Amino acid sequence: MTLRPFHLAFPVHDLAAARDFYGSILGCAEGRSSDHWIDFDLFGHQIVAHLDPAAKPVAVENAVDGHQVPVPHFGVVLTMADWEALAARVEAAGVAFGIAPYVRFKGQPGEQATMFFRDPSGNALEFKAFADDAMLFATEMTA
Repeated sequence: MTLRPFHLAFPVHDLAAARDFYGSILGCAEGRSSDHWIDFDLFGHQIVAHLDPAAKPVAVENAVDGHQVPVPHFGVVLTMADWEALAARVEAAGVAFGIAPYVRFKGQPGEQATMFFRDPSGNALEFKAFADDAMLFATEMTA
């Protein structure tokens, strides 16, 4: 079976800021757009920033591996090389990390590199990578 791209629509309070963040900082190619939404190619997946001037970030967090993970969040599982390049690009752009790049679950099934940051509208994003992609759905790990 071939993995198909996912589609995610999410609110942003400022389309110009979203265009700069997703296009210039994350490197997402822009697709179709209107005065109310913008399609982006997020590593082969379609995400759509929809204008909601009242959009506010959600402030729920859950403890995972000693860090407070924002809920909800979205992102992509990248190759380790792409993850490292993105981490460097985000840091160079001066984006504040909610959880700075690090390796989670060290030495356990599911060990992964991860990082969290927010877009200008407060949407939380997580990007991760595995040294062994077979660990993506590992079931024997601790919280």
